[in-house]
Amino acid sequence: MTDRETIAVYDARAGDYAKLDPSDTPSATLATFIAALPEGARVLDLGCGPGTSSRHMVRAGCSVDAMDASAEMIALASAIDGVTAWQASFDEIDGTAIYDGVWANFSLLHAPLADMPKHLEAIHEALKPGGLFHIAVKEGTGEQRDSLGRQYAYYTEPALTALLQTAGFSVGPYRRGRDKGLSGTDENWISVTAHA
Repeated sequence: MTDRETIAVYDARAGDYAKLDPSDTPSATLATFIAALPEGARVLDLGCGPGTSSRHMVRAGCSVDAMDASAEMIALASAIDGVTAWQASFDEIDGTAIYDGVWANFSLLHAPLADMPKHLEAIHEALKPGGLFHIAVKEGTGEQRDSLGRQYAYYTEPALTALLQTAGFSVGPYRRGRDKGLSGTDENWISVTAHA
């Protein structure tokens, strides 16, 4: 299920979102993810937004597929040389053992809590054995809309670990932080790299 109100916010604010990370260098987490991939890895940037992470992965020699439910975000991502981008929802993740890595950086948190198990199963299926899966979410419990109207699902470390393990992943160490996003509100987040 794709939340229309959330997509509408991203369509309207795609340019603003792209300006949140103008850096020419990848974050430490993304750099570590790229370094752990095989040379010439095929990667899915899931919920790619304007393609900021996709650009860094292409520059590092990866073959990048990028998916997002927002047409305006896809317009930005598809303008990046070397990125194959298309508009799709999380329900459209498919393929078997085709990716060396899946990067879902603050994207799957827009999926309803009830849908997360099936999305994680589809990602596990799409990854090659031993493939890497990065996921970052906001920390907490329950579901709610933010001040911009975007729908969020929140996760604790134990809850996310249980979901990942049920889907067949082995879970690595967690990273934690607190940042301002598009809404301007400081929020705690957790991220982890898991192995298929």
